[in-house]
Amino acid sequence: MESIGADLRAMQRTPLHASHVEALRAAGTEKSYPAGTIMARPGDPADKFTYVEEGEIEVINPYTDERHLPSSLGPTQFMGEIAFLSGGTVSMAMRAAQDTRVIEVPREAMLSLMAQIPEMSDIVITVFAARRRRQLDERDSTLQLIGEDEDVGVRRIAEFASRNRIPYGSLRLGSPEAAAAAQACAIAPTQPAVIFGRDTVVTDPTPDKIAHLLGVNRDLLHDEAFDVLIVGGGPAGVAAGVYAGSEGLRALVIEDIAIGGQAGTSSRIENYMGFPTGISGGDLVWRGEVQAMKFGTRFALPRRVVALEELEGGAFCATFDNGQRVRGKAVIVAAGVQYRRLPIPRLAEFEGAGVYYAATEIEARYCKGTEAVIIGGGNSAGQAAMYLNRSAHCVHVVVRGPSLAASMSSYLSSRLEADPAVDVAYNAEVVALHGGTHLEGVTLRDAKTGTTREIATRALFIMVGAAPNTDWLSGLVALDDKGYVLTGPAVGAASPYATSHPGIFAVGDIRSGSVKRVASAVGEGSVVVSKVWDYVNSAG
Repeated sequence: MESIGADLRAMQRTPLHASHVEALRAAGTEKSYPAGTIMARPGDPADKFTYVEEGEIEVINPYTDERHLPSSLGPTQFMGEIAFLSGGTVSMAMRAAQDTRVIEVPREAMLSLMAQIPEMSDIVITVFAARRRRQLDERDSTLQLIGEDEDVGVRRIAEFASRNRIPYGSLRLGSPEAAAAAQACAIAPTQPAVIFGRDTVVTDPTPDKIAHLLGVNRDLLHDEAFDVLIVGGGPAGVAAGVYAGSEGLRALVIEDIAIGGQAGTSSRIENYMGFPTGISGGDLVWRGEVQAMKFGTRFALPRRVVALEELEGGAFCATFDNGQRVRGKAVIVAAGVQYRRLPIPRLAEFEGAGVYYAATEIEARYCKGTEAVIIGGGNSAGQAAMYLNRSAHCVHVVVRGPSLAASMSSYLSSRLEADPAVDVAYNAEVVALHGGTHLEGVTLRDAKTGTTREIATRALFIMVGAAPNTDWLSGLVALDDKGYVLTGPAVGAASPYATSHPGIFAVGDIRSGSVKRVASAVGEGSVVVSKVWDYVNSAG
């Protein structure tokens, strides 16, 4: 299956061309660092590109200051990671292993060079993506979570990091590794914790605090102005971000949970053109995020838009859940849908402690060697079942209807029905949850006979009952009777993506009548930008 980047250990290294180096030299400055100099610390701004001309640079362990990796950077190689594109922070400590001479190019100047020289951009981004993949594969990061399995708050950080492709290490509470990390940070070895190197212990950790620490949510100016605000970071929103940036529009993508949206919870997508071996939804959209950042599109995460209003002169103002406001000449509504909270007793009590709305690598770990239960009969549920049965002893798929034919792609339903590790319960529903502080079992009821049975499980996945995210639109656009945004002929608009309000467009799952597929969402997000460009330029 495809991933976010190449395997760093196996990829053939392509050095920058001599002309690329001369361009770096013209845009940057030469600097020399004596052996032993710390060249980057975790949390430092990723604000410069560093090309090595002479010497050697090594990655060091932020807790021990010892050399961390067997390999190092030498002449013709360069420092940096994917956070450089967004202006985030450094995640690995770097030190000059010997006297070293480099060329340093300020971030903005380097991004300009990458826009002007696509061959150089390709080389740099390929290496950055491969470095991120290595960190994810090896769970190698300065960000360390102690007690992920025991503490709901720490687990929430793990889920946020995992879904946003942020590398982190997980240390079992009570293990020698956790004790050593706790000692290095001068905290109690028996308490769950989120730490970032020896100097930073995150108290009362939240996704917002972690995003700020890593520079994921770069500070925006209050009332900062953009050409277009893209609300929603799923396939449609990220595709719009790619094309808006490539057309020279100043764009901001706003996402409240994780880049990828609902598609990001899909563990394997096999029917998306160009990926014959499949790719996870999260990896697919992460690639798009990198493309968008390359073109200058910015991302605000985790940020939820709670209100949208029209200003004098026709511009729009979006208010975030933290009270911050941003302005845009146009708005693309790509907020997608979210799974409804089903009316099952104690459901809220077990959310994050056995009840999940995504089936990614992190949730798969939670049900290893046990039985998993999935509520839903769509493609997301089918993909989750095929993914989870690698780790779970058995996967139960609970479907309200008599078959999967109307709701799931044929290739998926055929696999489920043929897999002995998957049990499909038709005409069934979950009516009760059991457990103490964590889910321990569920009760299933047969809708035809009324009989019930219990399944011992520590993982229930809810992938049914999608509802559109339209409350924040504040009545500015017309909705259908289910809350989806009406567009095109339904509101008398020429563009199929124009809403009833000039300057507001809708794409993807949130649009009434849209095809609820990843490829369709990407297509809509891509083509809507031409109409947005026309509107922005006509508005001045």
